[in-house]
Amino acid sequence: MLTPKSTRSAAGRPRLMTRLLMVMFGVVLAIVAVPSAASAAPVAPQPTIPGLPGVPVPDFLKPILPPAPAPKTTPEPAPVPVPVEPAPPVATKTGWVALADDATKELTVWHNGKIVRKMPISMGSNDHPTPNGTYFTKEKYRDMYMDSSTYGVPVDSAEGYRTYVEYAIRMSFDGIFLHAAPWSVAQQGKSNVSHGCINVSTENGKWAFDNFPTGTPIVVRGTVGGQYVQGS
Repeated sequence: MLTPKSTRSAAGRPRLMTRLLMVMFGVVLAIVAVPSAASAAPVAPQPTIPGLPGVPVPDFLKPILPPAPAPKTTPEPAPVPVPVEPAPPVATKTGWVALADDATKELTVWHNGKIVRKMPISMGSNDHPTPNGTYFTKEKYRDMYMDSSTYGVPVDSAEGYRTYVEYAIRMSFDGIFLHAAPWSVAQQGKSNVSHGCINVSTENGKWAFDNFPTGTPIVVRGTVGGQYVQGS
């Protein structure tokens, strides 16, 4: 018995709609799956057969193949030890110690056992040498006039002077100071040209003036000036 055409068409419509819905559902699933696949963790590269790049090693060959060579690393050089220059063995109540060494024409400064500064110096000439020994800083003067007449040399004599100085730190009561001496910067670190004081640049003089507390030991070593008498 033949089914009327209108009846067949009506019966086929539900099946057609079902197929369309399934196709649309598959498209939606594919769209949802693409971002998930894109955000997935990358696959680790697989080992390949030596000499055949791109050809993965079958599982049955993995136990008999030699292991891949370890990457070569350059060993780090051993650290070079930094020589430690100890401070002179003198007692200090301030934590600061300074050494004026005639051999190097340099003042080395330690604070709590560590070197914090080195500065070129010029000490007393052979005619007016700076005595060796341990001095302790006393008074400080931001600026002052140094006058040779205070220790018996007239200002108007050949060896006399009256000189304005800055950042003066008294080391002894007989007239030895650590002070700024911009006029002798060319000689500092090279030769001794002062009348017994320790000459430094203005910058280094200010630094010492700002940092050395009263009572800081300054050791003078290696000059031709004999020995300093404590308290003089």
